[in-house]
Amino acid sequence: MKESYTASEAASALGISLDTLRRWDRAGRVRVDRDRNNRRVVPASEIDRLRGDGAGAHISARNRFKGVVTEVQTDGLMAQVEIVVSDPVRLVAVVTRDAVEELGLKPGMATTAIVKSTNVIVQS
Repeated sequence: MKESYTASEAASALGISLDTLRRWDRAGRVRVDRDRNNRRVVPASEIDRLRGDGAGAHISARNRFKGVVTEVQTDGLMAQVEIVVSDPVRLVAVVTRDAVEELGLKPGMATTAIVKSTNVIVQS
């Protein structure tokens, strides 16, 4: 495993756009180093932290469902995400449009739905 990744590699690993990674850097949401050419490089440990590797183990929730996004519908500020967990079981979550864009959710993408109380948290 590499110790650090280029900005493009990091964005891809996180399932976000390069522009989102840049915004997160400016907002201090992600720790980014610079190489000798002043290009962004992201430590592997930071990618692990943001992805919550361990399938979101840092979130206290018992119900985690790995699945595949089958549909994303956006309307104004909100979005509806459908995830097939195991055919014919499916989950539908209503989340903000920003969350869908930041996670880069698209049909065919592997994801995890984390159910906590009355909330469903979608993790890619």
